[in-house]
Amino acid sequence: MVPYHKNKQQAFQAAQQGFQQALDANDNRVKTIGKAEYGKELAHLTQEMNEAFVQINKALEVASEHQYNQLKQYEQDLMTIQNEMDQ
Repeated sequence: MVPYHKNKQQAFQAAQQGFQQALDANDNRVKTIGKAEYGKELAHLTQEMNEAFVQINKALEVASEHQYNQLKQYEQDLMTIQNEMDQ
């Protein structure tokens, strides 16, 4: 368990990493559309997305103005992926 009192930079870096892992998982999902492993990749993406949203929300609580704007962009990008998943 990560301590709650992370500094701004640690929280931001965790959110960045979570965002990147979600993007990577989405790339894998897209590559498997129409293939047998698609369901597994979709489940993995869902897990990575959930973790990224949690990390982003934690980072938003302590973010500087610049970090806040970047985190909101990450959140928007993830919501776009989520909308694609729901179609």
